[in-house]
Amino acid sequence: MKLIRFGKAGQEKPGIELKNGKRIDVSAFGEDYTEDFFATDGIRRLSEWLKSNESSCPEVNNAERLGAPLSRPSKLICIGLNYSDHAAESNMQLPVEPIIFFKATSAVSGPNDDVVIPRNSTKTDWEVELAVVIGKKASYVEEKDAMDYVAGYMLHNDYSERAFQLERSGQWVKGKSCDTFAPIGPWLVTPDEISDINDLRLWLTVNGKTMQDGNSKNLIFKIPFLIAYLSEFMTLLPGDIITTGTPAGVGLGQKPAPVYLNAGDVVELGIDGLGQAKQTLVAWSR
Repeated sequence: MKLIRFGKAGQEKPGIELKNGKRIDVSAFGEDYTEDFFATDGIRRLSEWLKSNESSCPEVNNAERLGAPLSRPSKLICIGLNYSDHAAESNMQLPVEPIIFFKATSAVSGPNDDVVIPRNSTKTDWEVELAVVIGKKASYVEEKDAMDYVAGYMLHNDYSERAFQLERSGQWVKGKSCDTFAPIGPWLVTPDEISDINDLRLWLTVNGKTMQDGNSKNLIFKIPFLIAYLSEFMTLLPGDIITTGTPAGVGLGQKPAPVYLNAGDVVELGIDGLGQAKQTLVAWSR
């Protein structure tokens, strides 16, 4: 299934995008895509409900705004430098263990919402990433069992303000958590829709110019390892997001000099099977 949430920001309703591209409102199911939904086997229950109720679900106009495909998760966990080419362009050594940081969940926004350049920002950057959504509570998970804990996958743009991230005490979270810096979606795609999660093309353009063009087969730390590894240090809750890193081509790594985003720039991105998104950069204002 492809789970969507649609409507005005803060008032989103749950929906499904069908295989033919038609979108339907599943509000009558009675649940949003929350931690409780995932914790109570919500995807299976919704699938069963649709067998009898799909034909009576209202159609959603494709012009309707899409929000993030799940309601605010408890955690958005990021993995840094998880592609060797990105580590090289950042002039950083390959990590021996995963580099972990968090992104504030208040940064989550819809896939096509405007992205606000923060006040005093000089180095706002882009990062196309494959995000994994946890489907059930995970603690001390064995790597061989890790994929049993996956609810689905999403497209994520891990926007970063590099001056905040790298030049102000080196605390990455400060450059990652600005409002609108975590657009996700358009869909949460269940695992059965993806034939090989380790062979998906990721791409991103800025103003029509291709900047990133990578493949998930080049992840240094694969998804099962990441889930098992993270579960050693924290309990992963249903609906938590793990975003797995970005390939080469970010603004920080451009030669001969870095390139950063300005108001009016348009960023488009996509991952095979996970859809596409488009964001316009706007200046911060009160």
